[in-house]
Amino acid sequence: MKRAIFTLLLATTLWTIMFSPMTAPHVNFWWMMTGSACTLSLCATIFSPGWWREVKIDISNILWGIAIAVALWSIFWIGDKLSQLLFNFARPQVDLIYGMKEGESAWLLTALMLFLIGPAEEIFWRGYIQKKFSQYWNPNIGFIVTTAIYALVHAGSCNFMLTMAALVAGFVWGALYRLFPEKFGAIIISHALWDVAVFIWFPI
Repeated sequence: MKRAIFTLLLATTLWTIMFSPMTAPHVNFWWMMTGSACTLSLCATIFSPGWWREVKIDISNILWGIAIAVALWSIFWIGDKLSQLLFNFARPQVDLIYGMKEGESAWLLTALMLFLIGPAEEIFWRGYIQKKFSQYWNPNIGFIVTTAIYALVHAGSCNFMLTMAALVAGFVWGALYRLFPEKFGAIIISHALWDVAVFIWFPI
């Protein structure tokens, strides 16, 4: 558990540097996100080797991954419309998130999110943290605590919409991992595809 707490403190520090209005302007978000996610997934591999045994990449998991990504994108599309009706600050905050990709190659960002960022985040958050907490307490508490922490590490951005997006997405992926751990491969695929879809292919 001490190792898990250490990696969470590291994740909180890295995410705060990336997203905080005070530090974000001084770093390249995409390269730092890539390095941070890969570092955390490496920690997960060192501290809890064998997570790859849960990952099955076959036609069934690919199709499930696509379906989950489409469903999550649809949830966010609806959420975006509702939030704009409820909050005047919603769209400006969303636009700030999309502003992070300005000046970057769409092809490069697609490759980073598909093959590094998306998979690495799932390996760490679900494959290591949620699994570790579920073993330490029970699967339900592990799911709830991991989902809450996943959202809170984004709070340093001072962007309510980003934090809520992390909460919703983390809830979906965490719930799927809680209910269908054998579909971990599909969850990883869905995270990677959703990242690219919502940022590059079909921005909301």
